[in-house]
Amino acid sequence: MRKKFGLQWLLACMVAGSCFAVLPNSPVQAFSDRNLSYGCIGYSVYELQNRLKYLGYYHGPINGIFTWDVYWAVRDFQYAFGMQPTGYVNMATKMQLVKATQGWHYVGPLPHGMEELPDGQIVPNPQNGQSNAESVASGQSVPANSDVVTGAAVSNSGTSALTPADIDLMAHVVHAEAKGEPLLGQVGVADVILNRLKDPKFPQSIPGIIYQPGAFQCVSNGTINEPYNAESLQAVMDAIHGWDPVGSALYYFNPATSTSPWIWGKPEITKIGNQIFSQ
Repeated sequence: MRKKFGLQWLLACMVAGSCFAVLPNSPVQAFSDRNLSYGCIGYSVYELQNRLKYLGYYHGPINGIFTWDVYWAVRDFQYAFGMQPTGYVNMATKMQLVKATQGWHYVGPLPHGMEELPDGQIVPNPQNGQSNAESVASGQSVPANSDVVTGAAVSNSGTSALTPADIDLMAHVVHAEAKGEPLLGQVGVADVILNRLKDPKFPQSIPGIIYQPGAFQCVSNGTINEPYNAESLQAVMDAIHGWDPVGSALYYFNPATSTSPWIWGKPEITKIGNQIFSQ
């Protein structure tokens, strides 16, 4: 028990101490103890971006703003290191990130204006093409009457053509078709639906795609009517916001249960869990 506690204490010290280099005229900088999610700003996000970029997961600007690009980079890192891919940066994720990036060190100075960013604070959702986080970073004030989000925000980007009813219907399909599959496979099922929406061979609406005769087994056997869970909805939102583990796949099937010979003739793209995704 004492050995385990000592290891945890050492890693916590790494988070608090190895995140900066001591410079005579520079303030000490380190990860804060606050969890980070979409919409956060400040030095901790700046360091998060740097460490993710050091590992090759993040390719965007280093500006201290937790955007959707940062969110997906965090998820990729978590998935690669055997963690639950949530896109939410808690202490466990910080500790793993520090451990994986021991070659990275803060050298300062911070980019202009970042010293004024309240570290770890969550700002309102992006509006009018510019996020309020970017407004803070550029010296503009955030409107006092803005609603501050209290957790990981859900972006509206990518969902403008989809209605809440579309998303609800997709979650029912994902739950019925991919129950028991890993989250990655559930996202893949949602991506297949979205890929069909962009393909002229298929109906040009979510209900049209899902209720196309013979398209989904869950419609035929009625399991589409079963309640879905939070993970199924998360998979749909992940797909809508750009997580695409199956590329251009238009079909998927379980080789152990499939009774359709024609599906085997489709070019295979990838296999996730028990499902094969095909073009």
